[in-house]
Amino acid sequence: METKRIVFVGVGGQGNLLTSRLLGEALLSAGVPAVVSEIHGMAQRGGIVESAVLLGDVSSPIVSNGEADVLVGFEPAETLRTLARCNEGSVVIANTRPLPPFTVSIGQGKYPPVDEILDLIRKRVKKLISFDGNALAEEVGNPLSLNMVMLGALIGSATIPVSAEQMKAVISSSTKKAFLDSNIKAFDLGMKKAL
Repeated sequence: METKRIVFVGVGGQGNLLTSRLLGEALLSAGVPAVVSEIHGMAQRGGIVESAVLLGDVSSPIVSNGEADVLVGFEPAETLRTLARCNEGSVVIANTRPLPPFTVSIGQGKYPPVDEILDLIRKRVKKLISFDGNALAEEVGNPLSLNMVMLGALIGSATIPVSAEQMKAVISSSTKKAFLDSNIKAFDLGMKKAL
C-alpha cells in the first residue's frame, strides 16, 4: 500500500485534532493502517495546533519537511508557516479566513494579505484548493463545524482512500445528535469545494 502523509494545522479551538482523530478512525474502519500524531501548541490560548495522519506502511508518526502529501490548513498564515512540510507534488487544502494572532490584534504585528499567502502556496505545490471554510460552517448554522468542512474537502480531493460514506459513518458515530445534521451538511459543502 502506498504511504500517505497528511498534516493538519490550525489555531487552538478550530477543531483540527478532532479532524485527524476522525480521519484515523475512518481509515482503520476501512482496513487501512493508520497512525495519528498530535503536536499540541498553546491550544488553550489560540496558539498553533498541528496533527498528522499517516497511512500505509509507516515506521514513524513524524512528518518531516518535504514529506507531506496533503496539508490541510485551517488558518491561512499557519498554512503558509507549515508549507515547508510540502513538496512540489503536494496538495494543499486551505481555509482563507484569517484568525490573526494576539500580536496583530494589539497592533504589534501585521497580518499578510491572504491573496499573497495563497499565491506563495500555489507556486510551491502541485494543487491548491482554497475557500472560506468559516463561511460554509456559518451557512449550515454551526460556526464550530469548520473542521467538518475541511474534512469534507479532504475527502472530496480524492487524495486518500476513504469514501464519503465511510467518513460520514464515523462522523455520525462520534457526533452529538444536536450537531449531527449541521456537521454532515458542513462536510458535504466542503466536499463540493474540492471536487
